[in-house]
Amino acid sequence: MTYSSRFTSLFYRLETRIVLAFIVLLLLLQITAFFYITRAIDANARAAVHVELQTGERIFKNLLVQNAQKLSTGARILAADFAFRDAVSLGDQLTISSVLENHGKRIDSAMSLLVGLDHQIVAQSPASSKEQIRKTVDQLAAQGEEKGTASEIATLDGKPFQFVIVPMKAPNTIAWIVMAFPLDENILVQMKKLSSLDSSIFTKDSAQKGGQIGAQTWQLNASTFDVKSKADFEKINPQELASSDASNFKEVFVNNDEFSTLVLPLVNNEQVRTSVILYRSVSAAVAAYQSLKFKLLALMLIGIILTIVASVLFARRLVGPLMKLTVVAKQLGKGDYEVAIDTERKDEIGELALAFSHMRKDIAHREEAISRLAYWDSLTQLPNRVQFLEFLQKAIVQSSEQKQECHVLMMDLDRFKVVNDVMGHQFGDVLLNEVAKRLSTELGVLAYQPARLGGDEFALVLPCSSSQQAQALAHLILKLLERPISIDDQTVDLGAGIGISAYPTDGSDASTLLVHAEVAMYAAKASRSGAMVYRPEIDQSSQSSLSLLSDLRMALETNAFRLFAQPKVELQTNRVIAVEALVRWVHPERGMVFPDHFIPFAEQTGFIRLLTLWVLEQSAAACKSWLALGLKLKVSVNLSTRDLLDQELPAKIQAILSRHNLTPENFCLEITESAIMDDPIRAQQTLEHLSNIGFDLSIDDFGTGYSSLAYLKRLPVNELKIDKSFVLNMEKDADDTKIVRSTIDLGHNMGLRVVAEGVENLAIMQLLTELGCDQAQGYFMSRPIHVDQIFSWVQTWNKEKNIAM
Repeated sequence: MTYSSRFTSLFYRLETRIVLAFIVLLLLLQITAFFYITRAIDANARAAVHVELQTGERIFKNLLVQNAQKLSTGARILAADFAFRDAVSLGDQLTISSVLENHGKRIDSAMSLLVGLDHQIVAQSPASSKEQIRKTVDQLAAQGEEKGTASEIATLDGKPFQFVIVPMKAPNTIAWIVMAFPLDENILVQMKKLSSLDSSIFTKDSAQKGGQIGAQTWQLNASTFDVKSKADFEKINPQELASSDASNFKEVFVNNDEFSTLVLPLVNNEQVRTSVILYRSVSAAVAAYQSLKFKLLALMLIGIILTIVASVLFARRLVGPLMKLTVVAKQLGKGDYEVAIDTERKDEIGELALAFSHMRKDIAHREEAISRLAYWDSLTQLPNRVQFLEFLQKAIVQSSEQKQECHVLMMDLDRFKVVNDVMGHQFGDVLLNEVAKRLSTELGVLAYQPARLGGDEFALVLPCSSSQQAQALAHLILKLLERPISIDDQTVDLGAGIGISAYPTDGSDASTLLVHAEVAMYAAKASRSGAMVYRPEIDQSSQSSLSLLSDLRMALETNAFRLFAQPKVELQTNRVIAVEALVRWVHPERGMVFPDHFIPFAEQTGFIRLLTLWVLEQSAAACKSWLALGLKLKVSVNLSTRDLLDQELPAKIQAILSRHNLTPENFCLEITESAIMDDPIRAQQTLEHLSNIGFDLSIDDFGTGYSSLAYLKRLPVNELKIDKSFVLNMEKDADDTKIVRSTIDLGHNMGLRVVAEGVENLAIMQLLTELGCDQAQGYFMSRPIHVDQIFSWVQTWNKEKNIAM
């Protein structure tokens, strides 16, 4: 046999063709995979760079907002300064200039100005040409007159500044305070620390100066690049980078290094343009993936060598039936579990075929179960979060193609935790199932598929929809939940909070839309408004809540809270017999902060428990000092919902009384009806314990709740406080007078004393006396005053009323 014939025979052998086929197939697959993986690495690196630039854009804008807020806060503090307002009113230029200079230095302001109501600059620090900033000041003052405060970025001598303006009132606006912050390398350095991005500020000034047209080229004002690199980056034209095309990102080459850029216009008018350019090195981003490419090449070579060796070893034995099993294996790999397998052979090949058959069934069953677990909620049989995100992504694509909006509704049940705690988790699971069935049945008619995201959270997606449709569906869901659900002879009333977010207004991807819908949902639950559409300020307030909680904790540690008290007068004798303890917060920047601004947040976060104990401690100390001076006053202290749920509260209060050698009769504890209704059983247990100890208990804001009489007869209370909303206008409103009279009669019939709050004039006080009210408090007697001033105030009151101490 010749060499040629032997080669031909070897080539046509099945074993040889199997080896060659696997080698060629492996090479094609690996080369194709390497090509696409390389392309994907490059694309992902560039996409990551773009995401970094977009994040940098948001960070830079937040820095501008923070700077504006800092300047505004500093300007407001200056505007509230009484001495400075007196100097402005008197036209004391020397004092005005000195204060502007000193205050500007304290808040790092580059320029401080006092502007009159005629938009003329009254004083300026440091002194410079007023003509340069006259137009900016005029625009700011006009915006301030319209909005109250304003912020604007402008350029002076080719350098950008951030200006803010706030009014000075006494009480009407008498002038405007303008502060300026330079946009220089400092803000760019902050930007780089936060985002690791380099940046530059360019300015182009075309204004006429001295009869000459200003510079027509872009000038580099500030940059994070070193001196050597600045010269290369000065050649970049922000206007060319910001030219309109399909992408906001442009690539530039500097010193053989590729950068992706994003231009943020700050000032853009006929005379002046100022822009910030953010830079991210594409080369550096791609370089991080180079080692992965070499690893892929190494794996390719190893795979080829192993394939050649394995093919040679096993190809000769894999003939006939094995080729069929190879086809079966490929079909199974593609997910085809219906392929036929010949299991009639009784040899090893037959056993292998039989094993393939069993494997096919097991894989099919397991994949079906995995798919079910991966995409469906096992409790309610509704789509789960993973499948919902896929629904949402498809809806976004569909809405984008049709240039319409897409809406997401996220719902969280009200009082579900209470149901779980009281009835047990098994009952809660059944309840969730009933809610899921109701939603599926009612919404399925409208072709909407609800999903369960976890816990008691449900969600829906509305592709190609309007805001009106989304809100209408939300109200429909709330109406569906109004019908009670009966389970094992137990009837449960449910409500829900629903948040709504819209594509593309509130986000361009599924995760962002879901997060914003959740923010709106929690805002709806907090405000008890049922359904709420997402707004950016909701998110900002939630972020600021973290700062507020930190401020509250710091205030407690630094003793920044102050205890005030408002006297209570016995109407029949005009004697001061009690006070209500009230807390105030002396903030280092905001000054005196009243309870309405931080108590609701303290209740929401649980900080109210610490604050209540502080009030009790300070009240006990004040009460002890009054007793030492011969003044006996009962101190009323408010308890919140969180306090009533604390079963250890009675022991904590007793410990405070023991430290100050006081008895429970020195205190009256006030609770609101809403606080009792959040958890009636635990609240009543706590109140009964406090009553047994000897504390007087008072129902505050009586008449504004929805279950007053139902719980009043069961609670161990000693006092009713008529809400001031009924007292303020009772001399003019006959209906309010009737309500107050009825409440007084009700309280007396139940053996309770009655206190009216909100007494602001003598006529109301006399009318309450005629109606038989026991005690009163309000601005007519006294506003809340510091506890250290109570003794002297009582002395003055008794002297005016001819009452002996």
